[in-house]
Amino acid sequence: MSEDHWDWPFFEDEHRKLAAALQDWAAGHLNSGTSTDVDARCRRLVRALGDAGWLRHTVAGTEFGGSRDQIDTRAICLAREILAEHNALADFAFAMQGLGSGAISLAGTDEQKRHYLPRVATGAAIAAFALSETDAGSDAAALSCAARADGDGFVIDGEKTWISNGGIADFYVVFARTGEAEGARGISAFIVDADTAGLHIAERIDLIAPHPLARLRFEGCRVPATHRLGDAGTGFALAMRTLDIFRTSVAAAALGFARKAMAEALTRSTSRRMFGGVLADFQLTRAELAQMATTIDSTALLTYRAAWQRDQGRPVTREAAMAKMAATEGAQRVIDAAVQMWGALGVVSDRPVERLYRDVRALRIYEGATEVQQLIIAREVLRGTIS
Repeated sequence: MSEDHWDWPFFEDEHRKLAAALQDWAAGHLNSGTSTDVDARCRRLVRALGDAGWLRHTVAGTEFGGSRDQIDTRAICLAREILAEHNALADFAFAMQGLGSGAISLAGTDEQKRHYLPRVATGAAIAAFALSETDAGSDAAALSCAARADGDGFVIDGEKTWISNGGIADFYVVFARTGEAEGARGISAFIVDADTAGLHIAERIDLIAPHPLARLRFEGCRVPATHRLGDAGTGFALAMRTLDIFRTSVAAAALGFARKAMAEALTRSTSRRMFGGVLADFQLTRAELAQMATTIDSTALLTYRAAWQRDQGRPVTREAAMAKMAATEGAQRVIDAAVQMWGALGVVSDRPVERLYRDVRALRIYEGATEVQQLIIAREVLRGTIS
């Protein structure tokens, strides 16, 4: 891994120490191997990350097990970049602990935080974020899963799909329509423990890059009023605030995948004998390597600009969208070029670049597909220019 960017002015000394320590830990504790039992491997990774103290960065509040009182976006991004370069499932496990519990960090009561966040930080509990539905993915405000007030609690009915950690999570942060107003202003958030009656794992979903994923069904699922997060009707805004923290980190994960692909491309191009020389002797190869290196550096700058800006308390809607779009699209191109350099070996199952090719594809879709990021960027660019 190139560590030159750790010296960029976006970072403070504590970020550099975190990155160096995690790099050493990842090199000694992670590998890119796969196993048929993805659930078990994910559970082990969550526990390992928790035992080593890395999950403390995914929650807010030192009194609740967090490393800081507020989630530090640069720390999250550095961690995801490093973990993604070493092991895609470890990156997933780390990220989902933060995304799954992020709404509790942002809007939870002290009692909710005390009950859930320390267990997230130690890896004792696995978190999940349940927003998407079959007809409410990119248009998340169109969700139809509903929660109605009933006595001293709420009853949830409906479905959620594409839920990461679905089937292995200990609790889910669920966004449901409560009807205070039309559209986004009529949605509330709830914490639903995995063993709550009426919550069913309706279907496990397999992806090209395996990780725990499921469709959830709620049938008369009763939760106490104390499990609502924030005020009634503020759930959609809370979901967007949570995504604002972690969307930039998707760019960081893509950056980690791209760096790994670049290392594999350099190894192959400087060792593969061809026509009396090596692959790197050819101008076409050198031009491709130059483009790959430039893509990595430019997307790293966009990623850490957005992370730094958020940590300064400044709006990052446009910057995070730019970083997410550029880094995920760029990583796809870098990895594709690495596969091409490896030739037939690049498409052999479970080879490093073949795994990267599968790992990176979903990043262009989840937490806002590239096309959605384009709409966001254009909206922000046009803001104030259209009356």
